[in-house]
Amino acid sequence: MMERTQHMEYAQKGLDTPEVERLKAEGKTNVQPESKTKSVSQIIRDNTCTLFNLLNVILAIMVISVGSYKNALFINIIVMNTVIGIVQEIRAKRTVDKISLLSEPKAHVIRCGHLDTIALEEIVLGDLVELKAGNQIPADAILVSGEMEVDESLLTGEADAIMKKSGDTVLSGSFVVSGTARVQVIRVGKDNYATKLAEDVRTLRKPNSDIMRALKRITQFVGIIIVPVGIALLFLSLQVQGLDIQQSVTTTVAALVGMIPEGLVLLTSIALAVGVIRLSRYRTLVQELYCIETLARVDVLCLDKTGTITEGSMELKTMDVLGDSQETSRALKALIANLSDDNPTFVALQKSLKGKAPDWKATQIVPFSSARKYSGVSFEDHGSYVMGAPEFVLKERYAEVKERVEAQAALGYRVLVLCHSDLAFNGDAGLPEGLTVMALLVIGDKIRPEARETLEYFADQGVEIKVISGDNPVTVSEVAHRAGLNGYAHFVDASTLSDEAAVAKAATEYTVFGRVSPEQKKVLVDALKAEGHTVAMTGDGVNDVLALRDADCSIAMASGSDATKQVAQLVLLDSNFASLTQVLAEGRRVINNITRASSLFLVKTGFSLILALLVILSNDLYPFVPIQLTLISTVTIGIPSFFLALEPNHAIVSGGFLQNVLRKALPGALTDALTIGVVVWIGGLMHFSSAQISSIATILCGTVGLVILYAVCQPLDKKRIVLFLGMVFLFVLALCFFPWFFSIMPVPEMSLPMLLVLVPLMLLTYPVMLLMRLFVGWLDQWYGKNKKNRKIFQRNDKSA
Repeated sequence: MMERTQHMEYAQKGLDTPEVERLKAEGKTNVQPESKTKSVSQIIRDNTCTLFNLLNVILAIMVISVGSYKNALFINIIVMNTVIGIVQEIRAKRTVDKISLLSEPKAHVIRCGHLDTIALEEIVLGDLVELKAGNQIPADAILVSGEMEVDESLLTGEADAIMKKSGDTVLSGSFVVSGTARVQVIRVGKDNYATKLAEDVRTLRKPNSDIMRALKRITQFVGIIIVPVGIALLFLSLQVQGLDIQQSVTTTVAALVGMIPEGLVLLTSIALAVGVIRLSRYRTLVQELYCIETLARVDVLCLDKTGTITEGSMELKTMDVLGDSQETSRALKALIANLSDDNPTFVALQKSLKGKAPDWKATQIVPFSSARKYSGVSFEDHGSYVMGAPEFVLKERYAEVKERVEAQAALGYRVLVLCHSDLAFNGDAGLPEGLTVMALLVIGDKIRPEARETLEYFADQGVEIKVISGDNPVTVSEVAHRAGLNGYAHFVDASTLSDEAAVAKAATEYTVFGRVSPEQKKVLVDALKAEGHTVAMTGDGVNDVLALRDADCSIAMASGSDATKQVAQLVLLDSNFASLTQVLAEGRRVINNITRASSLFLVKTGFSLILALLVILSNDLYPFVPIQLTLISTVTIGIPSFFLALEPNHAIVSGGFLQNVLRKALPGALTDALTIGVVVWIGGLMHFSSAQISSIATILCGTVGLVILYAVCQPLDKKRIVLFLGMVFLFVLALCFFPWFFSIMPVPEMSLPMLLVLVPLMLLTYPVMLLMRLFVGWLDQWYGKNKKNRKIFQRNDKSA
């Protein structure tokens, strides 16, 4: 008896202040072992310890070891790039950490008999935590009072909700689907089940990033090819051509440095980090870096009606009473008072009801569930009352009210039915027999003022909209119509779709989906992905979690449930649907600019590799030393790529990243390799010295690089004109005033035969590049027609 009394007292009061302080002093708090963002030390390590940095350091040591210190200056560029990358990523981390505080879920704990709101890490062992629908369970606990349905799919993969009653254990990481309860925390921090699971099996999904896969393939390719090519060049220089060790090493290192796209990974990291910072200005929290890329490729956006197209501020428009009005009012007050729900519909009903609820004793409470689409309470001596979607409550008797319901639905209103039965619920949540209709409740919601403009923007950007809702499809269609959505008339009642195959088929045939269950939302997203679409999903309720997890890009509202914010990649901190236009534009800016700038890096990699293979096959000397390539890279790649990566660019993203980059880089790489190859060949015929060939090759390669930069800067605007002319000026400045530093023969000292080789080739660079573009375009078309080869390429691209 005493234990029962103590248990009841704890369920009312929770821990007292001295107990909380003692537990904090003992370290029994819910502090998580890992942060969502990288630590500063991790950022420094990840930016410093890369394969490209390692290769460059080894090459710099080789050059320094033979006394050619000037030719090791390329390592300064590597160090500077690394520092810039670290600084930008730390800035992004601090931005994310700062705005994360605005969307972090809080815990509601009972201490000293009072309800307090605290941070999750302030929970202590033994705390009494109050939970309701939408909350994510912050720590492993035992249910003390109340009942609730819990979804453990994030932990176990099992989608069915599990009913939890007094004495049952609930696990951190799962979330409350329906009901309210108080639980006592039994494990905290690293001892929680979800934390141990993350340590054991790393349940975080791998980012779906085309750029990440492409960078991995490029890194692997360079890492594999650079060793045999380097050995072959060094052997050729020393043993076949009989050069001294210094000249052999410097020319070999020049070839290998040219093959390494050292700034490519850095550029990607900086562009994404800057994207995170910019999105924070639009009140958007990025929880997964590479989702910015996915967002740029989105061509289907799945929206809920409530809180996105509409404001989510419900109000009771009318109550169509079919029985005794006083009895209906009393029943509705008793129902609302006992359900303790705070979703917008219940809040609207609470506001509309005047007076005190009757003092009826509840014997069973069935909280609202998106799967059931109804809630209810059984009272001692008063029977059971049920409120929910008419089709789901009345089932085969829906025809009795269908005409009235659909008349209101056609006006864009949500309709709920209130029913009574003398019998109790069937089991935990089954409908009681003998239900009679008491009233129809008509709920209205305002359309957001910016909804029409936002939907028009997405239509213009080639993004297809799918509206997915648990409401009556007629209601959803009318709301979509008033918001200006194309295809609003193509709607379907998902409750009539018999199986997953039917839902998947409907995904491509309809625009508006009503009466959708949480499981069906997931099936719709998966079906659209299976059709080759890149799917973004917005959500704010616990019923959206399954679909958000499967979407390519998941977006949650800050005003939504804890569970949605935990699984989403992006969180809109102002919960404003219109912010998505800026988010999409920023994603496209980042990816388009990374693609454009990456092509500059791969031009150098491509031509260096082709040229190295040519000189190996022809037994010629590689025509560059590292300091010359440092000049060319800085003027035609390094500085321009940094500015181009930060420019506005909102064009629609299509095609694979690597394919797009190679398509742009190949013409320039082939032009470089062809023209420099001609210089080496003619130089050999005319008995030019290695210094003469190197000088011509450097000027010509710089010219080709500037021509490529001019092409990449299209269409020209004031900023791009300034950028291009600035790079031309820097290159000419280096040739005129510092030729000795870059081991280039001054132009006035060049012989007539040298000028006769250099000038015509300079004039031919642009026509040759146009021809190479035509060739690559023809090659691309031929490759595209070969469907079998294309499918194999895509399969390999995805598995990389």
